[in-house]
Amino acid sequence: MLETTCHCGAVRIAIPHAPRAVTDCTCSICRRYGVLWAYFAPAEVQVEGESHEYSWGPATLAFVRCASCGCLTHWRPLARRVAKRMGVNIRNFSQEQIGPIRMRFLEGAVSERYVAEVDVAHYGALALVSPSVQRL
Repeated sequence: MLETTCHCGAVRIAIPHAPRAVTDCTCSICRRYGVLWAYFAPAEVQVEGESHEYSWGPATLAFVRCASCGCLTHWRPLARRVAKRMGVNIRNFSQEQIGPIRMRFLEGAVSERYVAEVDVAHYGALALVSPSVQRL
């Protein structure tokens, strides 16, 4: 298990392993949050601590953040959505915990399609490799 916390330490998150890929989504909320999502089955993720949730519109997802520092930790499916996965904000983990990773770019605002992907040494290295991004 890989473990981390939000900024203040009040919310603890554990995932079973480093993800093989993360998603950078451009939908109206993800681009504002600046998150990178890694997907896991809900039963594989452990989250403890006081949090607040936000959802809107047809409300199929709840975005969850620490009640104290406000760090976004994950999203979870709501009862109206049949989902086999949840999203964990991998930016809460250190780059050393995650290691080399494939970053996938989801055009979530209009098409809901992946438009590019790139392998990077760590999730903070994207600016160093952007000329080699593979278009899908």
